Amino acid sequence: MPATPQSEEFPDNVDVVDSSAAPRVTEPPRTLKNRAARAAVQVETSAPAAPDSAVQGEPAPAESMQAESVQSEPAQVAPAATETANAEAPQAASPRTGRIEVPVPSVVRARERAEIAAGNPVVLRADSLTKSYGQVLAAADVSFEVHAGSLTGVVGPNGAGKTTVLSMITGLNRPSSGRISVHDIDVWGKGPAAKRVIGSLPDRLRLFDRLTGGQLLYYAGVLQGLDQATVAKRAAELATAFGLESALDRPVSDYSAGMQKKIGLACSMIHAPEVLVLDEPYETIDPVSASNVTEILEKYVAGGGSVIMSSHSLDLIQRICDHVVIIVDGSVVAQGTVDAVRDGVSLEERFKHLTNPDDEGKGLEWLRGSSDSE
Repeated sequence: MPATPQSEEFPDNVDVVDSSAAPRVTEPPRTLKNRAARAAVQVETSAPAAPDSAVQGEPAPAESMQAESVQSEPAQVAPAATETANAEAPQAASPRTGRIEVPVPSVVRARERAEIAAGNPVVLRADSLTKSYGQVLAAADVSFEVHAGSLTGVVGPNGAGKTTVLSMITGLNRPSSGRISVHDIDVWGKGPAAKRVIGSLPDRLRLFDRLTGGQLLYYAGVLQGLDQATVAKRAAELATAFGLESALDRPVSDYSAGMQKKIGLACSMIHAPEVLVLDEPYETIDPVSASNVTEILEKYVAGGGSVIMSSHSLDLIQRICDHVVIIVDGSVVAQGTVDAVRDGVSLEERFKHLTNPDDEGKGLEWLRGSSDSE
């Protein structure tokens, strides 16, 4: 899919916040960035502090003049690297915290994707989804869009309706009202066609655990209509990518919880879907495997795929996702780019503000230590 030229600022696609405060960051070439960082460290450690007289407006002593000349040297040695680093790194402090934020590479990539995805077509559209169980309203008029080439996070408190919404999107839970379309295919009107372009990792994953890992991957591929040669090739590549190649001959029932999560994710990708809908894909996965999964998902999105995933880790969502949807009590309370939704603070702080946990912990005075109650 050809990349769309990046816009000058984030799109105005946020319900509750202004996206203009979000800094634009693109990642410079890694070699130049590292070189500029080293130069900056050398200057900071070598330059002496300015005396009080310089602050009060008195003529600067010779030592201060020498410090100024030293500070200008890196620009002469590596001007391209220094200018690139200064242009790309956010220099303005956060309007809320006063801190200067230097994003990690995954955040930089997410910001770049957010700008590019704004001009890409919509591949998944949820329109006024509602789901009720008797008198219980699990989802209330949920609407959002996912663009091609984006990685969208869905977050919310426990019981907010995240799993209900994702299961309606994948065709596992019929909505009471509303419509879901993937590539303009009605998920509930043309289910088989829609499921061919969707890869799903549901909550409370249930696998045919008496099969071996290799047999499970083969079964998943054949169910999607792939020929045996294609299934064998893709199964081997997926097993290697997820670090499961040595476990393919073992029954899935012998897998750890993290290994079962990874084999389930591999099964959801074997037919090369255009949209991945993942419910808690990082749950029970060790840190090394989690980093590997992130790399796989980023490559998938860079190739034109789209991911919508839920997670309770707000730090993870803020770090790897370019868009976020916050659901509270079955309703969408905020959505848009991650930078726009968090509005100059961390996503965790923004989440706390939106969910109003003011009364949390009240009424538990009896939990105080015995010495306080005497």
